[in-house]
Amino acid sequence: QVHLVESAGGLVQPGGSLRLSCTASGNSPGFDGMGWYRQAPGKEREFVTEISSDGMTFYSDSVKGRFTISRDNTKTTVYLQMNSLKPEDTAVYYCHGYRIRKTFMNDREKHFEWGQGTQVTVSS
Repeated sequence: QVHLVESAGGLVQPGGSLRLSCTASGNSPGFDGMGWYRQAPGKEREFVTEISSDGMTFYSDSVKGRFTISRDNTKTTVYLQMNSLKPEDTAVYYCHGYRIRKTFMNDREKHFEWGQGTQVTVSS
């Protein structure tokens, strides 16, 4: 019953900036964290960034120092500020929310819900 709605991406020049947002709606989304993966043509979907419910942030090495993830105080909207964009950042960006679920052996695993994806193109 939770939907993740992403803002539009866009086309930017190398070195430019773009800001994405993702909003979770529904009854008590209750995500343990949110973030983005991205997928470029011919490549597998790759992790970009996450922010956990306690505010810890994580970034892939490829975007660290250039991208910043943040959230509103309701923890239902996250933002991805992308600076110093490179052509290799071109991809469809998929917002996600995850919940931690305990397995049969009480291990933890992430269960994801996904936004619709938005195209980000970095090109001159």
